[in-house]
Amino acid sequence: MSLLFNSRRSPVYATHGMVSTSQPLASQAGLSILQKGGTAADAAVAAAAVLNLTEPGSTGIGGDMFLLYYDARTMQVSALNGSGRAPADITIERVERDGLRTGDAISDPFHAHCVTVPGACSGWSETLKRHGRMSFADVLAPAIQLAEEGFPVAPLTSAAWQLGAERQLGLKQRGDELTIGGRAPYAGDRFKNPGLARTFRVVAEGGAEAFYTGEIAKKIVAAVQKFGGVMTLADLAAHRVTDEPAISTTYRGVRVWECPPNGQGLTALIALNILEGFDLDGGALSAERLHLVIEALRLAFADARWFIADPATNPAPLEALLSKTYATARRKLIHRTKANADQKAGRPIAGTDTVYFCVVDGEGNAASFINSNYMGFGTGIVPGGTGFALQNRGHNFSLNREHPNALAPGKRPYHTIIPAMLTRDMTPPGPRSRKGANAPLPMHELVGPFGVMGGFMQPQGHVQVVINLIDDALDPQSALDRPRVSLDDGTPDSRVAIEDGIGFDVAAKLAGMGHNVMPVSVASRSVFGRGQIIMRNKDNAVLCAGSDPRADGCAVGW
Repeated sequence: MSLLFNSRRSPVYATHGMVSTSQPLASQAGLSILQKGGTAADAAVAAAAVLNLTEPGSTGIGGDMFLLYYDARTMQVSALNGSGRAPADITIERVERDGLRTGDAISDPFHAHCVTVPGACSGWSETLKRHGRMSFADVLAPAIQLAEEGFPVAPLTSAAWQLGAERQLGLKQRGDELTIGGRAPYAGDRFKNPGLARTFRVVAEGGAEAFYTGEIAKKIVAAVQKFGGVMTLADLAAHRVTDEPAISTTYRGVRVWECPPNGQGLTALIALNILEGFDLDGGALSAERLHLVIEALRLAFADARWFIADPATNPAPLEALLSKTYATARRKLIHRTKANADQKAGRPIAGTDTVYFCVVDGEGNAASFINSNYMGFGTGIVPGGTGFALQNRGHNFSLNREHPNALAPGKRPYHTIIPAMLTRDMTPPGPRSRKGANAPLPMHELVGPFGVMGGFMQPQGHVQVVINLIDDALDPQSALDRPRVSLDDGTPDSRVAIEDGIGFDVAAKLAGMGHNVMPVSVASRSVFGRGQIIMRNKDNAVLCAGSDPRADGCAVGW
């Protein structure tokens, strides 16, 4: 798609609440929930549902979700893992027998063997139960109305939709419900999705149980098995979300929070720990700074590729990986003027096509929320009459039997989607306990939720946004506007995409340092991810937000 505009955005300010998403209608839906007295959690689920409708290639109830939530009353950050597991009957042997192994990966990313149990619906339900005030019916109402009446398709969404229509949606007519005669809707077309409206009505009336055990579940199983998969009703009925202790590190005095593995937020924290030991004052888009960022990310990805897996079966040594001592050792591997071609996972001593959005309510609660199909429409398999596509997260499993992330029945795969949060540590005013514990819980002051969506770009975007916010003190919109770099996959020989706006002289200097640089024009800038940020001023409680110009969305407040 050729972009014919070059727009400028200002940061958005408000006091009563703020929603920042990649689709204006989703931002508006979340804001309407806040204005009716809902919490950040209620507004987040409403926005997630509308995003399923308005950006169906990126997200939906057929995918997974993760949540970081800041509770203003307790001043704590909690994490919710809403990712699904592999079917009980899937094995590496089965993949090999079906002729779908290439190296250590499933050769066809759109095969039904890549479908893991969709965790989003249960995740939405638990988000409301833990942190909300409103019912499923209340928060799904805006999405249901839009699905039945139709909505105008946004331009960048239309372009991505067409890729899906030409790719996985068109395979054996598996995704006809999400096309118009085989094509994607054009920008400005009014698209209705009665199937998704019906799905949401069932969930509104029966809750998550209706999704995992009723007619919807039967349609999911029938669709997966039609295209060669092995998912059963028992796999869906067994799904559960899990509460996970959020992980964090400090970067120049600010605490950065991520969800723990099986998400890849660990990658961003490792890279920030490494970068904290460098002086980054040499110029925001200088070759010298970008070189350090690239090298730190390569080292972090080397660890992530090995250690990130399902914590229920292969827990990572998180305390060691996040220690400042380990960061010091890894930092010594970085040469200031040339790329390191031999970057491997370290040995710590023990001691994604996605939507990201965020919400802060008037009480100071914050939801950092991410929901995804993966690879744009996932597998492209749309269960008959449901109006949503099934994800292909199983493609991230390794077929190396010795790898912590090896495919196995009932296991969660390495996950690319990651929400993030910034806080400042506070000294507790007195002992606080949970479940009878006597030790005081550390308290944290909200700085704000943030995130950058887009496969393996996500931790790279987190690192660059944090540097923009903390090292350079940019406002949220300016932090998102700044050009970025992106590694293909984090491996030592991966290409480094350089966004339009980074000077040719800088790209040439990076190439001279040994980086395989690839300039990318504005028309292809989606490779650099799409982010949202909301910051809260601790002195006057004013909210300031930005929304990525690489997407169709906006931040709105009141």
